[in-house]
Formats: sequence, C-alpha cells, structure tokens
Amino acid sequence: MAAVIGKDLDYAAQILNQGKLVSIPTETVYGLAANALDTNAVLSVFKAKNRPQFDPLIVHTHSLEAALKFAQIPKELLLIAEKVWPGPLTILAPKTEIINPIITSGSNLVAIRIPNHPLTLQLLKMLHFPLVAPSANPFGYVSPTTANHVFHNLANNIDYILDGGACKMGIESTIIGMDYDKIVINRLGSISNEQLAKLTSLPIIQKTNNNSNPAAPGMLDKHYSPKIRLNIVDDFETIDNIDNCAIIHFGKMERIAKHNLQLSAKKDIDEAAKNLFSLLRDLDHLPIEVGYIQLLPEVGLGKAINDRLKRAAQA
Repeated sequence: MAAVIGKDLDYAAQILNQGKLVSIPTETVYGLAANALDTNAVLSVFKAKNRPQFDPLIVHTHSLEAALKFAQIPKELLLIAEKVWPGPLTILAPKTEIINPIITSGSNLVAIRIPNHPLTLQLLKMLHFPLVAPSANPFGYVSPTTANHVFHNLANNIDYILDGGACKMGIESTIIGMDYDKIVINRLGSISNEQLAKLTSLPIIQKTNNNSNPAAPGMLDKHYSPKIRLNIVDDFETIDNIDNCAIIHFGKMERIAKHNLQLSAKKDIDEAAKNLFSLLRDLDHLPIEVGYIQLLPEVGLGKAINDRLKRAAQA
C-alpha cells in the first residue's frame, strides 16, 4: 500500500511511535524519519533507502537541551550551535551511550541537528525520542525537496509523508566537527563557509571526502545523482548534440538546446540552491541522453552547489 501525503501531526507521531517510517519536511530537504532509539526502526531506514550501513545517519531533535542528551558537544561547537539552531547546521560530536552505534556506523561520533521547519519541530516536541532522518530518497539519488518527490521514489517503502511544502533551502545541512583547536567542515551545505567564519574565531578546515568509512553523510564521491548522465562543462558552446540533451543554465541562456532548465535567471545563488535538486530530477523525465551544466561561482552557497554537482556527475 502506497504512503499517504498529508499534514496530520498526530497520525505522523502515531506511526513513529509504532516503529514505522514517516517522511518529514525540513528547511533543507525531506528526511526519512524513524525513532532513533528503536534499533529495528533505524534498520528499516537503511532498508527502505537501500543505504549501506557504513554511511552514518543524522539524529534530529527539538532543542539544545535535548541534543545534549545524545551528544557531548564541545563548547566551541556549542557556541556556534546556539547562534544557528534551529537551522541547517549539523554538529558532529562524541555520542552518549543512548545512541546506538548502528546510527553512527560504529563511530563514537554522532551527527545531530535541530531542523528549522515548524511542522517538524512541532512533531519532534510531541515525541519522547529523537529521529534519525537521512534524505528521503533511494541511496545515491537526488535528494527530495517536495512531498511529491518522496512519493515518487519511496511511496511503497514508507507509511506516511508529512507535507510541509517545498523546502526553503534545497541543499542539505552543513556538517561541522572539531579537530583539536580547528573547526572541521565534513559536508558543505546550506550554511556557507563565509557565514561559518563569522560564527567562530577558530581556524576552519575542510574534510569532505571519504569513501571507505565516512564520518558523516554526504562524503562519498558519487552521490545526489540523477539517472540521466550529467556532464560538467566549461563552455556550453562545445556541446554538439543539442537535440539529445538538456542544458541547465545559471543566468543568461548563452547556448539554447532542445530542453533548457534554469537554476536562476538573475544569478541568485540562494535561488539556484533551492532549485538544484528539482532540476536534476527533471532530467530523468526528459527524452534526452545527457544533461549539461557549468559550475557556479565559488561564493556563498556556490561551493555547496558545486560539491553536489561534482558528486552527481561522478561516473
């Protein structure tokens, strides 16, 4: 039986209390949620997504007080979290004993955040447990930013889809941790490097790739990939098969193909981030062989967008 889309928080809470799966909206992407303290429920998330158990999950909760029950957050990261939460920031910190190693893929570090979406925050406050909630899509595929995206990919694998409208940000949360006296970015995301630099006086380093035993989600080389081949090009003018392709534009359409998609006509990086995953999904519904895109300027969320594009285009 296919999942139902709706806005019934009581029903969503009832399903989660039964150890079943609910897709929840966040400001970044839609998550596939289950009771983080129920081992069987957590395992069902891996199964529904066909996600390998070496790829850890993020724990979602509703308050800083609650987060401290699940993670021993260093004061340097706590200061940043206090300025951002609820928001698109995930903290990687030593876990407490209550967190099952299945969630962390055996690591002593757990990824945790407080999402900034009114429906999901209200739902989390109704529950007596936190939620694991990786993106609600088959493993490796493009992340969902609407309830319909979730329905299209996972309707037969989950029990309910909580509809919170289109995601405001459209790019996953930024994941940070500590390495001695440095802030480590483990995943580029909806908080830009420039924004992060304003939140701390500590040096910031980046460690965003790990294929064998990732410390955090989103570190695998190939990820966020549409089924249609995606090619990154320096110049659209070099494309010679414009009848069998789509071009995803940012700003002026300098080369017109049979199918043209627009990240942001006004070259707004934030608008491009919001539209990115929807447009990558659109490629799979066009009669084409390949999609083409150029990397965006490496400013603001441009770095996170380019990170997603490079992983999506990985062979």
